[in-house]
Amino acid sequence: MVPNTPGSGYDLTARTVSQVMQETKAATGTQVFNVPGASGTVGLQRLVNDKGNGKMAMQMGLGVVGASHSQKSKATLTDTTPIARLIEEAGAIVVPKDSPYKTIDDLVTAWKKNPKKLAVGGGSSPGGPDHLLPMQLAKAVGIKPADVNFVSYDGGGELLPALLGNKIAFGASGFGEFLDQVEAGQVRVLAVSSEKPVDALKDAPTLKDSGIDLVFTNWRGIVAPPGITEEQKQTWVDALTKMHGSEEWKAQLEKNGWVDAFQTGDEFRTYLTEQDKAVADLLAELGLA
Repeated sequence: MVPNTPGSGYDLTARTVSQVMQETKAATGTQVFNVPGASGTVGLQRLVNDKGNGKMAMQMGLGVVGASHSQKSKATLTDTTPIARLIEEAGAIVVPKDSPYKTIDDLVTAWKKNPKKLAVGGGSSPGGPDHLLPMQLAKAVGIKPADVNFVSYDGGGELLPALLGNKIAFGASGFGEFLDQVEAGQVRVLAVSSEKPVDALKDAPTLKDSGIDLVFTNWRGIVAPPGITEEQKQTWVDALTKMHGSEEWKAQLEKNGWVDAFQTGDEFRTYLTEQDKAVADLLAELGLA
């Protein structure tokens, strides 16, 4: 299950996982379906309600962690069965092709002059990666996060038309959601938020290389409903471990510019618990949870 719209980063990841599991025979007959709404928490509630169903899992990541707090969801990620963390991905600051901002410096200069005038869009709710990235970028360049005009969209599938239609001045999201449009010349990436430049975006500098002291990465993983058996959990872990070790998966990592961050079982559970607390604390600080 993908808890947001077709075309989003979660959707791309889930469909890639399904495809590679089929190709490598790690699993057969896998199906991907979308349950969008409330920034991923409608899907999260659906997953938690499906207690004991070892045949279902949900694609998720930092965005669902944040949404579970900002949306004050009854269902939480601590209710789920963590299966695996898969990837990390750099964020990107993106403008439409006809934008007057040719560099990240151009954009930041204009943004600092009038933060409320320049709308920034992201494919997640407050607390999600597309919200955390521009808020942290604002702090890094001396803009008060409270002054940022942030427009929330439900996934990259909704963010992209807003960007192409000039409804926002710039977008902040995982760069994988824009690769096709970058190649087609419809949008330009002014900077990426990773430590090192991204191979898939050879012309885009890092924020650090542009003189902005910020590194930010998003991550994505898979969780199952509560109450599944140890055997059912292990079936998922084994299938994803087999997929992860394949050449087909390595090719997809390279194609999409994803950084391998594979982690399963108790290791992933510990990581998820730490992320949940860190995001909850940050949102409380911003008065959003």
